[in-house]
Amino acid sequence: MTAWSIADVARMSGVTSRTLRHYDEIGLLPPAYVAAGGHRYYAEPQLLRLQQILLMRELDVGLREIQAVLDSRADRVSVLREHHARLLAERDRIGTLARTVARTIADLEEHEESEDEESMVRINRPENLFEGFRPDPEMEAEVRERWPAAYEESRQAVEALDAATTEEWQREVTAQMIRFAEFMAAGTPVADPAVQAEVDVHYRGVARFWTPNAEAYRGLAATYVEDPRFRENFDRIADGLAAYLRDAMAVYADARLS
Repeated sequence: MTAWSIADVARMSGVTSRTLRHYDEIGLLPPAYVAAGGHRYYAEPQLLRLQQILLMRELDVGLREIQAVLDSRADRVSVLREHHARLLAERDRIGTLARTVARTIADLEEHEESEDEESMVRINRPENLFEGFRPDPEMEAEVRERWPAAYEESRQAVEALDAATTEEWQREVTAQMIRFAEFMAAGTPVADPAVQAEVDVHYRGVARFWTPNAEAYRGLAATYVEDPRFRENFDRIADGLAAYLRDAMAVYADARLS
C-alpha cells in the first residue's frame, strides 16, 4: 500500500500539518496508520476523503456537518445545493478582492523605484490592503470546534457590521500593521512595553469579534505566519512582519492571558 507522510500530504494539499492533526483528533480524517514515534501516514482513501473535506470547506460547510455527510454517505448533492447560494454571494467578494489586489499592485509599482527604508512600510492607500478578505477557513473551523461560544460571538459581531463599519475596521487594521512594521524596522524587541501596548490594542480589536484565551491567541498568531494569505499581506507592508507580530502576540499571551 502506497502511503504518504503527514508532511507529504500537507505539501500536496496546502493544508497545514497542524490542521491535519486536528482533523485526526476530532475523528474527521484519521490516518491510514500511525508508525513508530507517532508519525501519521495517509493512503489513497484518506487523500480522497481530504479532497471531499476541502471541497465542502470551500463551500463553508462546518466540520461537524462534513463529518456527518461523509460518515453517513448522505446525498452530497443536496448538501452542495444548500450552499449554492453562498457561492453566488462569493462572486461579489471575489470581485472586491480583485479590486484590492489591483490597487495594491498600482501602489507597489508607484513605489518600485524607491528603495529607502521608509518606503518599506508605507503604501499610498494602506486601508485598502485587507478589503475583501475573510477569516481563514481552517482557523475559523478550529475556533468553531474548540471554542463554540466564542465562534458564535464572533459570527454575530461580524454579521452586525455594516459596510461603513467594515471599511473603518479595515483601515484600523492596516494602520496598526504599519505601526508594528515601524517598530520592527527600528529594531524594537517584541517584548518592549511600547510594542506590547500596541499588541494590547490588537487584542482588544480581536475581542470585538471573539475573546481568545492565551492558547487561542497564540493559535491566531501562528496562523498569521502559516496562512499564506495573511503572511503575504503582512509581509507586503514589511518583510518579516508576520513573524514579528506572531512573536509579539506570543509574549502578550504568556504575560497577560496565561
